[in-house]
Amino acid sequence: MMENTEIAKVLRDVGTLLEIDGANPFRVRAYENAARTVEPHAVPMRTMVESGAKLTDLPGIGKEMASHIQELVTTGALRVLQDLTREVPYTLVEMVRLPGVGPKRANKLWRELGVETIDQLEAAAKAGAVESLAGFGKKTQERIVRGIASLKKRAGRFRLAHADQLVEPLVEYMRTHEGVRRIEVAGSYRRRMETVGDIDLLVIARDPQPVMDHFTAYERVKKIELASGTSARVMLQSGLQVNLRVLPPASYGAALQYFTGSQAHNVKLRRRAVARGLRVSEDGVFRVPEGEDPDAEDVLSGERVAGASEEDVYAALELAWIPPELREDRGEVEAAAGGKLPELVTLDHMRGDLQMHSTWSDGHDGIDAMVKGCVERGYEYLALTDHSKSLAMTGGLDAEALREQWREIDEVQAAHPEIRILKSQEIDILRDGSLDLADEMIEQLDVVLVSIHSLFDLPAAQQTNRILAAIRHPAVHILAHPTGRLINEREPYQFDLEEVLCCCKENGVAVELNAHPSRLDLKDTQLMRARELGVKIVISTDAHRVRDLDLMHYGVEQARRAWLAPADVLNTRPLQELLGSLET
Repeated sequence: MMENTEIAKVLRDVGTLLEIDGANPFRVRAYENAARTVEPHAVPMRTMVESGAKLTDLPGIGKEMASHIQELVTTGALRVLQDLTREVPYTLVEMVRLPGVGPKRANKLWRELGVETIDQLEAAAKAGAVESLAGFGKKTQERIVRGIASLKKRAGRFRLAHADQLVEPLVEYMRTHEGVRRIEVAGSYRRRMETVGDIDLLVIARDPQPVMDHFTAYERVKKIELASGTSARVMLQSGLQVNLRVLPPASYGAALQYFTGSQAHNVKLRRRAVARGLRVSEDGVFRVPEGEDPDAEDVLSGERVAGASEEDVYAALELAWIPPELREDRGEVEAAAGGKLPELVTLDHMRGDLQMHSTWSDGHDGIDAMVKGCVERGYEYLALTDHSKSLAMTGGLDAEALREQWREIDEVQAAHPEIRILKSQEIDILRDGSLDLADEMIEQLDVVLVSIHSLFDLPAAQQTNRILAAIRHPAVHILAHPTGRLINEREPYQFDLEEVLCCCKENGVAVELNAHPSRLDLKDTQLMRARELGVKIVISTDAHRVRDLDLMHYGVEQARRAWLAPADVLNTRPLQELLGSLET
């Protein structure tokens, strides 16, 4: 059965193909809205279908969409998509997501140049054929070439949230086998990298073969690539590769450490082991017999000194256990040796969410629902940050609408004294760096967020000056999703991040770590730099519905990869301390 992320992809692909084919915009939008509902939904569609739940109760799901979802869950295919692809090449869907293309241009490329695939488009662009088409030009052609290079670089990488939807049901399935005594997911997935290439499952079991058979019999397996001894490798229908290793208890901790990685981290541990007359591998930590080369590969001789647990492996190397998110060879081994590992921020530290949207702009739930959602998550405060007026497509608020919203906020606040609703807005940064709201209104906001939603292609120097002008505004508190990237979809816009971070420090402006898994903006290394410079950081979900509030953990995981402690994150602080920190 298909998972939510796979169902959403099919629905979104249908909408894209319809748009390429010139279908009614309302029909196209219906598929996109349905995909937005399905993908982040807490309950799998397969579970809802199996239980006979009424799918039309979900927002954006009418009778036709409910029928499509049921068909996908029960058959794994969709007839309307099959019919469409007889008229429009399915390969155009991927092309549409390139910068400078879009549905109308994809149609033009296909019909006038006969281009159906990314490779064909790349060849046409490099030959100069694309710029000759009406409505394209040389700059668009260059953007397309850069976009293809970026696409190829990230090919085969799954966003972390996408991987979660595929991995969690597989792990749940594996646990149903009585022979599985323990199971863990290792690799970049365990390190919570923003994208993953494949999945490593490690299992303890007395008898490997029944567990291997159970694994390869999983209903979402498309192809069995390897099944021998204690190892198996399969390809899921989504294209995600999953590796299984069945291990004895004595080496489980060593294997978990080894296959979690990263490679650079493991090399550092191996060198440390050699210096102590030890050999560390996926099988354990061994004392090297006198006369043997401690750096030799695949040698298991010598006394085993650790291996059953990760803690023992690190202890044998005279190290504290290192959290998986830190294992990137960025100084974590030295910090562990010196007793200087940071106390990393956790979800329990978070006291509020400082970016979310309601039905006043492009959100799907009203203010009262969003506030109740924050109360249920134990928050002390929230900032309601609907869009400003220049973002007309989102129903952005002008001054009059903002005043009306404030009146509703006051009413909801009176009904919920247990939490503080901070009046805010996500204000667009205009071309010249001015803000999309009059100063007299800005001054009345509790929290002022600014961000870019347009003109991504400005030259780097102009884009930098635009951002600098905005963050120098005396009322600005937070620069939201600073680089504008969408993981696996859109590259960051070009600007001098170092100069912007320094300006944020000088002006007391915080930068946002946007926890939405399609953004995770800033990325981990950029957050580390912000921390080094003393820039204030907030973690916010950018929630557009109540269930999006649960995305906070992705931001926290990204923060942990950046070595952030609770003290580094402003919204781990009580309300009055937060407000004081934003103002200083």
